[in-house]
Amino acid sequence: MYELIKSCDDDHQWHEKKDIESALQISRSSLPPDKERLVSLDVFRGLTVALMILVDDVGGILPSINHSPWDGVTLADFVMPFFLFIVGVSLAFAYKNLSCRFAATRKALIRSLKLLLLGLFLQGGFIHGLNNLTYGIDVEKIRFMGILQRIAIAYLVVALCEIWLKGNLNVSSELSMIKKYRFHWVVAFVITTIYLSLLYGLYVPDWEYQISTEDQGSTLTTFLNLKVKCGVRGHTGPGCNAVGMLDRMFLGIQHLYRKPVYARTKQCSINSPNSGPLPPDAPSWCQAPFDPEGLLSSLMAIVTCLVGLHYGHIIIHFKDHKKRLNQWILRSFCLLMLGLALNLFGMHLNKPLYTLSYMCVTSGASGFLLSAIYLMVDVYGYKRASLVLEWMGIHALPIYVLIACNLVFLIIHGFYWKKPINNLLHLIGIGK
Repeated sequence: MYELIKSCDDDHQWHEKKDIESALQISRSSLPPDKERLVSLDVFRGLTVALMILVDDVGGILPSINHSPWDGVTLADFVMPFFLFIVGVSLAFAYKNLSCRFAATRKALIRSLKLLLLGLFLQGGFIHGLNNLTYGIDVEKIRFMGILQRIAIAYLVVALCEIWLKGNLNVSSELSMIKKYRFHWVVAFVITTIYLSLLYGLYVPDWEYQISTEDQGSTLTTFLNLKVKCGVRGHTGPGCNAVGMLDRMFLGIQHLYRKPVYARTKQCSINSPNSGPLPPDAPSWCQAPFDPEGLLSSLMAIVTCLVGLHYGHIIIHFKDHKKRLNQWILRSFCLLMLGLALNLFGMHLNKPLYTLSYMCVTSGASGFLLSAIYLMVDVYGYKRASLVLEWMGIHALPIYVLIACNLVFLIIHGFYWKKPINNLLHLIGIGK
């Protein structure tokens, strides 16, 4: 078996950039040559990075673009689905021609693992924030999930689908394309069914958690036990949903995100939708950890990536601009209408839970955005106007790591005059 894999690897010519960068940017080197390459894919990716920076830096000032405290969507809630969608689109190119499935599988595993480890380093708690020059993490409290970890999981699952589950049919029509990739849709249906069954079928019992409190006039830290009363099934509120229960069960509550968005709900903040002190009658779950990139919710993130993969297949098999746009727009409209209908009938748009309605609406919006960028950049040729976004898309991962994760600011913060407060960032008003 080893000799088979090795010989396949020797025959398989992958011209790729750094493995980690290819996981987020999905191997631009595996895309068509520059004369054929679709600039719109880089522009889409660059716009997504720009939106992420915008909502991270301005969201605290403008609640209308900050993440929704729970139900509903804002501009910030489209960023993660946009990333997952464009990952799927680009995967169609990355694994378009396979000389050896074993070698391709190994490549996908390595890329996903590197992206996962990078996510643990950046979002696991090792870095202590913009105003703290210390680093390190108690492994008992490390955060396992995060943005890059979710992308890594979706990338791996969808890459394996593309490597092992596509048929050998020649695509000459929309129907033949559906037949060629029918097992992809089976995977999407199975994942969605599992997600809905667990979200609405699991019984959520009462549960407890601890918060630390410091006594005034004392250096001692005490712990307060809080009990959340649930005893429900199919609940989609912040305190008693199956998404949080499964994360507490399998990841451990000490490994979850400690600043959940629901802390800005009216029940938990007197300044809602901004952060603020707890109201006098705040529910007991207001201070509980909750991971917005949890295990169960990541199932629907995989489906978003699969939807993007299908849009990439349309690029590969249909060369006519009008044909591509018609298929994209039709599918985007259907997804958007389905998501809005589900929301109307009670399945609310919800990013922390990554509900089916949320997946449909954000995937439809992704498709419309891709269509608009494709029409402007690749059809009408307005490429000079999008040069900055194209550059950001080409260097998406370094920009995310250095700016969105504040790494460049932390490095600058580390150089100061006599006292840590005397640094360039403080001089220009960044940080404390």
